Amino acid sequence: MRQGPEIWIRGPVAGPEPLPPPAAADALPATGAPPAPDVPPAPDMPPAPGAPPAPVQAPAADRAPAPVQAPGFSWIGAHGGAGVSTLAGVYGGRDCGQSWPGPGDPPSVLLVARTHAAGLTAAGRAVEEFRLGRAPAGVRLDAVVLVADAPGRLPRPLAQRVRLLESAVDVHRVPWVPAWRLDGTQDAPPRGTESLVSRVRRAR
Repeated sequence: MRQGPEIWIRGPVAGPEPLPPPAAADALPATGAPPAPDVPPAPDMPPAPGAPPAPVQAPAADRAPAPVQAPGFSWIGAHGGAGVSTLAGVYGGRDCGQSWPGPGDPPSVLLVARTHAAGLTAAGRAVEEFRLGRAPAGVRLDAVVLVADAPGRLPRPLAQRVRLLESAVDVHRVPWVPAWRLDGTQDAPPRGTESLVSRVRRAR
């Protein structure tokens, strides 16, 4: 190999300096496994577009209390003109018309119908709704109340249909009350409805 004169002018080139020994803090552990690197905590990332927000738990003092079922009972008409308002005025309870009881109404239902053919058909359909579980959650059928649609005894075909209802659910009968045709109210329940009076008293 050719060597020029410049090497003698510069002098010999020093070799690379040895690396300093590792500090005690940087030394590997005795097991030989590298130490876990210090990773800073990940920043809070915003939710992805379209993702629902995370639920926020309200403090215990700010949570709404669980709804309390109202005591008593609700009158529901199986059809129009069943007499719900009149019965609610005489026996007490909540007049729900032909609607299901609302959140603040008693969940115990007294289903009202007239004893004519259309009324008994509507009552049978409503009882079937309860049997199939189609009533709102918590609403239960307590009994059926049949209000006479005329004075006197029922014709045999209608009486048979009443007995069919009685085989499926408790049925209370309310007789024909001439005074209800005048103003729709009276001071006391009519005679012959003692079982209904006991039922509504137990529900209060």
